Amino acid sequence: MERKNKVLNDLLVKLFNDILEIEENTLKNGNLSDLSVTELHTIVAIGMYQERTMSEVAQDLKITVGTLTTAINKLIKKGYVERKRIEEDRRVVLVHLTKRGKLAYRLHEKFHNDMISDTINGVSEKEEEILISSLERLNIFFKGKMI
Repeated sequence: MERKNKVLNDLLVKLFNDILEIEENTLKNGNLSDLSVTELHTIVAIGMYQERTMSEVAQDLKITVGTLTTAINKLIKKGYVERKRIEEDRRVVLVHLTKRGKLAYRLHEKFHNDMISDTINGVSEKEEEILISSLERLNIFFKGKMI
């Protein structure tokens, strides 16, 4: 493998693993020590401001509604999520975040905002544009591999 390719590969693998590890450690050592990274990502998929159907959330997470139901049950027990059925069609289940769930969402959002701020701190506008363009191409590549 050409040196540039090896360096890029090593950086991408290390970045991916480091982000996951930092998220896990932040959860374990912070106010959200009762949450897993997967549970936190479920909270993010539910979102802050409106109720969502279980089907919508499952689709965003690319999991089955059954798998999501198990995760939601745990999050309800922990006090992060509430669930209700709509009267017009009792088959439709809506979920939304509690105050505690919204706090978890905001803390996770701050983690990501801090990560981005530190990444682009001291970077020129041109370098920032190149970084964004490169990451967009990488994202397109990964999306093509998900089929």
